[in-house]
Amino acid sequence: MNLILAGLLIMSILSMILAMIAFWLPNMTPDTEKLSPYECGFDPLGSARLPFSLRFFLVAILFLLFDLEIALLLPLPWADQLTNPTLALTWTTSIIALLTLGLIHEWTQGGLEWAE
Repeated sequence: MNLILAGLLIMSILSMILAMIAFWLPNMTPDTEKLSPYECGFDPLGSARLPFSLRFFLVAILFLLFDLEIALLLPLPWADQLTNPTLALTWTTSIIALLTLGLIHEWTQGGLEWAE
């Protein structure tokens, strides 16, 4: 038990030391050359920091939601081996209905349209 505590103490102290070094070590005064975008030795033509499309973010969130749906519904074929498979079917139907309603709402609000 003492060996485990000693290992945890050493790891936590080492982590704190490394975090403090990483916080204090970097140079916090970048010049204009480091802030400018690198374009193969040429002068930059425009800003490298373009605005991020909020529609792309919404579509990415929708993708994650439906990806999560697949992960939740993946064990469904084994649900018929349960003692009460109707409960699994009820939960599955409610998950699919909720996500379908969300998709319909997003579609009617125009969140899936790329062109305005």
